Amino acid sequence: MSENELFRTALAKAMAQCARRECCINDVRTKLDTWGLGDSESKKIINLMIRENFINEERFARSFVKDKINYNKWGKLKIAAHLKAKRVPGDIIQKALDSIDNEHYTKTLNVLLSKHRLSVKATDQFDLKAKLLRFGLSRGFESTLLYDLLNDFED
Repeated sequence: MSENELFRTALAKAMAQCARRECCINDVRTKLDTWGLGDSESKKIINLMIRENFINEERFARSFVKDKINYNKWGKLKIAAHLKAKRVPGDIIQKALDSIDNEHYTKTLNVLLSKHRLSVKATDQFDLKAKLLRFGLSRGFESTLLYDLLNDFED
């Protein structure tokens, strides 16, 4: 396969992938590397896809945040860490996290803790709260929010 054919094929495949689901620049660059494209060709493809709005980091970040809260029940800290791992710029991450409805976010955490509370074996109230706190922290929720919600829990 000639260089030009490889370029056109990779561009078509990358556009098709981005049309199916949201991708960030890092995802596309990784995919192009696995297909054997060099840095200059990858940059050309990525720049073209940004110009044509196949890749949009802000749109990707908002979609990622929405999906991880609604389906995976992750907190802001875990979401931010995963977006940083995908090399999404910090200001875009912050904008996406700011778009979260705080009431929905708190309600999601409350439901998650209530469900997990049913399966936790604890010797006393202190042990229960400690286990629920660890669980909430492992899901990426902020400790201050967890403290507030756990102090409201009565048994």
